[in-house]
Amino acid sequence: MLFRSQSGLHQAIAILPATLTLLCVLGASAAGQDRPIPKWELYGGYSLFYPGGDVHGQRPAALLPLSSRLETNPHGAGVSGTYNFNRWLGLTIDASTHWGSGETNLATRIDDTRFTNISLGPKITFRSAHFSPFLEALAGDHRLVPEAFHSVDKLGVMLGGGLDINLSRHIALRLLRADYVFSTYRFAPGAVPTTDIRGVRLQTGLNFMFGGGEPAVAPSAACSAQPTDVYAGEPVQITVNPSNFNPKRTLSYGYNATGGKVNGTGPTLSVDTTGLNSGAYTVTANVTDGKKGRASCAATFNVKQAQAPTISCSPNPATVEPGGSSTINSNAGSPDNRRLTYSYSASAGTISGNDASATLNTAGAQPGPITVTCNVADDRTPPLTASSTTTVTVEVPPPPPPPPPAASKINQIEFPNLQKPWRVDNTAKAILDDVALRLQREPDAKLVIVGSQEETERRKNLSAERAVDAKAYLTQEKGIDPSRIETRSGGTAGKVAEFWIVPAGASYSGSEATVDENLVKAIPDHPAARRGVKK
Repeated sequence: MLFRSQSGLHQAIAILPATLTLLCVLGASAAGQDRPIPKWELYGGYSLFYPGGDVHGQRPAALLPLSSRLETNPHGAGVSGTYNFNRWLGLTIDASTHWGSGETNLATRIDDTRFTNISLGPKITFRSAHFSPFLEALAGDHRLVPEAFHSVDKLGVMLGGGLDINLSRHIALRLLRADYVFSTYRFAPGAVPTTDIRGVRLQTGLNFMFGGGEPAVAPSAACSAQPTDVYAGEPVQITVNPSNFNPKRTLSYGYNATGGKVNGTGPTLSVDTTGLNSGAYTVTANVTDGKKGRASCAATFNVKQAQAPTISCSPNPATVEPGGSSTINSNAGSPDNRRLTYSYSASAGTISGNDASATLNTAGAQPGPITVTCNVADDRTPPLTASSTTTVTVEVPPPPPPPPPAASKINQIEFPNLQKPWRVDNTAKAILDDVALRLQREPDAKLVIVGSQEETERRKNLSAERAVDAKAYLTQEKGIDPSRIETRSGGTAGKVAEFWIVPAGASYSGSEATVDENLVKAIPDHPAARRGVKK
């Protein structure tokens, strides 16, 4: 086999290891950078091929055997498409074609030779914000078509890499793509020697990128203070919320404050405000992931001037009888929204309570004013306090009220007639006339008539009949309103009917049964004869 070394080929092969080394260095430096990962890449550009080999074969019988040297600088074009599985690994399908000068010179034995390939293989990319160096290994069909022989397809291999310069999210300049090309050909069965391709393919062009989501957002951080308004000595919590950092990296936090003591090194810390004067203070947080991811933020809190609570109080009622009690109501507040406690004292009597209300008991106190002092204190150490006073007056006791009205017995009538034991005789009528006169003088009073009978008297409802007959005389003969008279039966006073006057506001307390006047009717003094019966 014959090889003709070309100076250009030697130079290309000599710079190839250095180029790959440079790509690896750039890849290592770019590995830590964050950048959107395209799902698809489509490359197209110019391709230059150094075959680095000679072709030996036979012409037709009419011609003498010839040696053809592969043209050293065939020009061409190349395209490739890559599907990226993740940030690093992709699968590339590659195609390129190269052609010579288009003429054959028998004197110099230079043939026009074409080289075409379709290959598939993995691609490893080291991505950064501006550079994306890569390495690739491709295998596939390599077709060699020398002018003096027929075309031959063989399995070939390409090993190399390149450097993309990112112009935008979707376009990159492929500054250089360099691959070492390896394939072996035999132009006739059993022909020896074979033709070996040991060359270099160089390309440059544009790489178009698609998919992969939105562009990476720069790291940031947000700071907050809780609470934002405090009093000296109260703690303030600072919280930092970082975003858009690489989740695989550990974040570190640094803080500085314009006042107070910072306690903590994580995303949440406490600021001790003891001894700070009133005013605004700022805490600045710096977040880093140990690489180039950095962000900062600031939170502000305000230290307020402490204010004492306020209180006012009032009694309910303001005037009480001796021994009475009054409720003392306090209206207190803290401008600083502090928790409050209450206490009370009185110049006389006793007072109890420890919240917003208290009770003053005036037992044992002399008539006259009693001064009550209401106190309130907040929960500071030492506390801020406030006081207020009010007055409760103990009156001179009034005279006792008159006794309440009560029902009283004013008279009674007797029923001595054995034949007509219910009959209201003239003696009874004279007494009833006095009762009627009493009712007329007291129009608001009512009358209760209680009928009685002795145990030896066997007539049914006799006590009720005596009460009803007495009422009948008062209403029918004296014109008393029937609604003012109540009849009862079951008294135990004997053959009598008792009369109880019930003043307005009083009530009758007897337990006798009320007479049902629908069932028990008044018996006239001379009852009518029954129909059909002779006297």
